[in-house]
Amino acid sequence: MASKRSLATKLGVVTGFDEPSLALEQYPTPPDLAAHVVHLADLHGDVDGRTVFDLGTGTGMLALAAALRGPARVFGVELDRDALTTATANQRRVAASAPVHWIQADATRLPLDVPDPVTVVMNPPFGARDGSRNADRGFLATASRVAAVSYSVHNAGSEAFVEAFAADNGGEVTHAFAADFAVDAQFDHHTEESEEIDAEVYRIEWV
Repeated sequence: MASKRSLATKLGVVTGFDEPSLALEQYPTPPDLAAHVVHLADLHGDVDGRTVFDLGTGTGMLALAAALRGPARVFGVELDRDALTTATANQRRVAASAPVHWIQADATRLPLDVPDPVTVVMNPPFGARDGSRNADRGFLATASRVAAVSYSVHNAGSEAFVEAFAADNGGEVTHAFAADFAVDAQFDHHTEESEEIDAEVYRIEWV
């Protein structure tokens, strides 16, 4: 198994959004964080030979990270067509051997079902802005329906919500850890060139 550092290095070629949407909370997942999440999933046997879904894939960071770790196939689901165009270009840059299928769709209304055991990796909208509260709930709901296990990135302070949601939907949080989420300035309200946001990552097993 390649190291987490090696995975992060390979993901360094993945480019972000050309015109990010604030309404969709389009913040690219940092390579180091994507490598950490997928490396953990791989250590638990949740990637190799499995079907992996990246819900709200954006420009493909988590999907491509998973594709570098020997899954059977990867599906990257994203509402924004322009983001998927970038994701397709990123796939060529990364040159992963596993097949990656890009699907333009609302991840909270997934238009397909896969009979195989599915692993979900996702960085859903945090829902931290006015009018988007609990935006990550719909993504977790999709994971609860299609996944045997999921890995998701959330805003700091989400523990009670995530654990309660999992318990109410046949899931159990097995691992949780804090993570730094580097955000570069890309919207008018950003006053710094880059800032670190406190985030949390959860592994949930679904029945």
